[in-house]
Amino acid sequence: MAREVIMPKFGFTQETAEIVRWLKKEGDTVEAGEPIAEVTTDKVNMEVEAPVGGVLAGLRYQEGDVVPVTEVICMILSPGEELPSQAAAAQQMQQAAKPAEAAAPVWEAVESAPAVKATPLAERIARERGVSLEQIQGSGIGGRITRSDVEAALSRPAGGKVRAVPAARRLARQAGVDLAEITGSGPDGRVQSVDVQRYLDSQTEARAASVVTAVPPTPSAPSTPVEIAATPPPARPEFQVLPLTGMRRAIAQRLQKSAQEAPHINLQIRVDVTKAEALRSKANQQIGEGQPKVSLTAVLAKAVAWALKRNPYLNAWLQESPQGEQILLIKAVNLGIAVALAEGLIVPVIRQADEKGLLQLAQEMDDLTRRARENRLRPEEVVDGSFTITNLGMFGVEQFTAIINPPQVAILAVGAVQKEVIADEQDQISIRPMITLTLCADHRVVDGAVAAAFLRDLRSVLEDPQLMVL
Repeated sequence: MAREVIMPKFGFTQETAEIVRWLKKEGDTVEAGEPIAEVTTDKVNMEVEAPVGGVLAGLRYQEGDVVPVTEVICMILSPGEELPSQAAAAQQMQQAAKPAEAAAPVWEAVESAPAVKATPLAERIARERGVSLEQIQGSGIGGRITRSDVEAALSRPAGGKVRAVPAARRLARQAGVDLAEITGSGPDGRVQSVDVQRYLDSQTEARAASVVTAVPPTPSAPSTPVEIAATPPPARPEFQVLPLTGMRRAIAQRLQKSAQEAPHINLQIRVDVTKAEALRSKANQQIGEGQPKVSLTAVLAKAVAWALKRNPYLNAWLQESPQGEQILLIKAVNLGIAVALAEGLIVPVIRQADEKGLLQLAQEMDDLTRRARENRLRPEEVVDGSFTITNLGMFGVEQFTAIINPPQVAILAVGAVQKEVIADEQDQISIRPMITLTLCADHRVVDGAVAAAFLRDLRSVLEDPQLMVL
């Protein structure tokens, strides 16, 4: 019996994945558990395995296609078995070959049926959700009803209110746009802020085009012919075209959504890391030969975990539910550490960082970072982070702001350590290693005072690491 292979969901918030390449081709024999395709999310490249053994058939997507999770991407057949669609086509051909009188009832049924054109996917969604295609206006070629048309219809409940995220409603209200005119691209046709912006851009382009076409041509006045030297057109600059695909495109879409929908507030604080550096040096003296050294980022991770337990609204998610948006306070500190790759950025997660010692944190961070750069992370190692640290200090960047990694509500940007002349409380001058920490938080969840309290606690523990044992 034919077995469907679906696009798996590798993470809690994942909605799509891109097919990087097919590892098997149409007609290949595969075994259960054998990789058949490589896909990428905004987090990691993974392999899709065959759920059963058989013959690979009915590949529905090409390399480079972005596929929603749980969508069927191919089929696995038993030897000698046909695809369901092929079997149905063969049955129709057999019926067409029968005498005309036998075929008459079929033709009568077709003629009496309503002539509604729809794509197979639109028909399936409408059938599953109990939507009548006769009530939907198609936007496809020849008026054909597409998936987006069905989802747009689903986004309009009986009460007439359009389903939309709060950011989309706010943007539409500011622009004076009726949400009913916009086709949503979110789950069940929910209107996202990017849909509103796309609609506004299309309206602006349409108005600009109408202005250009409405300007009458300037009549040419008779004049004495003047010889004008021909000016060669300017040479086009040479450039290299790089398609926005794979991880880079996924990151772009995810962070664009965060930047548009999450009102970021950015708070900075200067920290004296003299004692933190001393702790790091002492910890490295306890490490055996060949073991990874403790970095300042590891000390920061330990301090951040300590501070998050005292400021739980920073260790949280903001997500949508059938009842609306809700805040989830995460009990464990699952700390994401941003790692730069040639093709983008990846954030492996150290789970329960608040329960681990400094040396263990340093070892796990070194292992995750190394395997991230070798593209050997497992799916469970890049999901469910509750807070992220991103450090550009090794590049000499003194301070910067970062974009929140949804559904998280905050991210800490770490700058470079700089030696500065500092006056202490007794006005004694000394040179101290100072670092700038920037907390970027989602103002929908975190108020300024809450963010400031977290930074105050973080500075306290970095300037006096003994607090971590209390």
